[in-house]
Amino acid sequence: MQNFISGKYIKQLSYKSFQPNKICREWQMDNMELLNLLSKADRQLGRLDMYSEYIPNIDLFISMHVLKEATQSSKIEGTKTNIEEALLDKEDVSEENRDDWEEVQNYISALNTAIAKLEELPFSSRLIRQTHEILLSGVRGKHKLPGEFRTSQNWIGGASIADATFIPPIHTSINEYMGDLEKFAHSQEFYFPELLKIALIHYQFETIHPFLDGNGRVGRLMITLYLVEKDILKKPILYLSDFFEKNRTLYYDNLMRVREKNDITQWFKFFLVGVIETAQNSISTFDKILKLQQDIETQLQSLGSRSANAHAIVKQLYQHPIIEAQKAKKITGLSMPSVYKLISELENLKIIQEMTGGKRGKVYFFKEYIKLFSNED
Repeated sequence: MQNFISGKYIKQLSYKSFQPNKICREWQMDNMELLNLLSKADRQLGRLDMYSEYIPNIDLFISMHVLKEATQSSKIEGTKTNIEEALLDKEDVSEENRDDWEEVQNYISALNTAIAKLEELPFSSRLIRQTHEILLSGVRGKHKLPGEFRTSQNWIGGASIADATFIPPIHTSINEYMGDLEKFAHSQEFYFPELLKIALIHYQFETIHPFLDGNGRVGRLMITLYLVEKDILKKPILYLSDFFEKNRTLYYDNLMRVREKNDITQWFKFFLVGVIETAQNSISTFDKILKLQQDIETQLQSLGSRSANAHAIVKQLYQHPIIEAQKAKKITGLSMPSVYKLISELENLKIIQEMTGGKRGKVYFFKEYIKLFSNED
C-alpha cells in the first residue's frame, strides 16, 4: 500500500475537480497491523454470522437492525428522526418532522428492496441506481435525478463550488469510474480480502459521488449489500452507520486523508475497527434479546389462559415494537373489551408502555426492546 496514489486534481473552469485513480488492479498488503485488524474483523464477522444461525426467528429482529441503520445513516446527513418516531405512522408524526420521517422510511424501503433484489441482480451499478431511485422518491432530493448518475458537477461542503471542501470528478467520467468499481467488486483476476475490498469500494464510491444527492446513504447501504452478496453474512445483520455517526468527524477526515495524503491504510484501519466494534455490539444485542425473551416468557406464564394471545402480540412486537388496540384485535381476534384488558395486563407487567398520554388513539411501545437498538446507554 506504500505506493498507493489516490488520484490527482484536474483544472476545470474556475475550480479543480479530483479525478481518482481506478481501483480494479492488483493490490499488495504489507502492513502487519492492518493484517492483524483484518484477522480480528474476519473472526468477529464469523462469530456474528454463526451466532445469527442459532437465534430463533432472527428475521423478526432484522427489521429493527434495518430501522436503526436507517435512522443513523440519515442522521449523518442531518435528519433528526429517532427510532421511536420512525416506528410511528405518518399521521402520528408532527408536521415539522415528516420530511425527516419520510427519508428514513425511504431508506428502509431502499435497503429491504435491494437485499431482495440480490436474488436476481448482482452488486452492480444497475442495482445501485435502482436503490437510489427508491431512496429519493417523493422526498427532499426528488428533483435531483433519482436513479440516475449526475450530469453536472457537484461538490461537498461550502456554500458554493468556490469554497467547497471537496470537488468530485467531472460528470463525464462517472460511467467509466462506476464500471471500474463494479469490475473490481467481481474480479477473479486480482485477489483482495473482501473486507478491504468493500472498504475500498466505499471510499471510491464516496469519492466519485455519482449522484446529485444521497451519495452518503447509498454508499453506506452498499456495505451491507456487498457482505450479503458475497455470502460473508447469510443475513443482513451488520450495519456500520452507527459507528460512522458516533465517529463522524473521523469518518470524513479519514476519507479526505486518502485523497490528500494517499493514506489508504488509515482508512482501512478505521473501517476494520468499525466492523469489529459493530459485530461485537450486534452479538451483545442478540444476547440481550435472548435474555429479554426469557424474562418475558416467564412473565407471560402468569396470564394463564390469556398467555397464548399475549404471546401472539409479543411476537409481533419483536418485529415492529409499537402497537395500538385495533392492531392487537386483528392479531388476537378478541373483542375490544378483551383486547383492552390484555393490553392493560401487558402494561402492568411493564412489557409495553403507553407513549401519547392521551385518552384516545393510545399507542404502546415495547420500550425495553427498543432500548436495545437505540443509543440511550
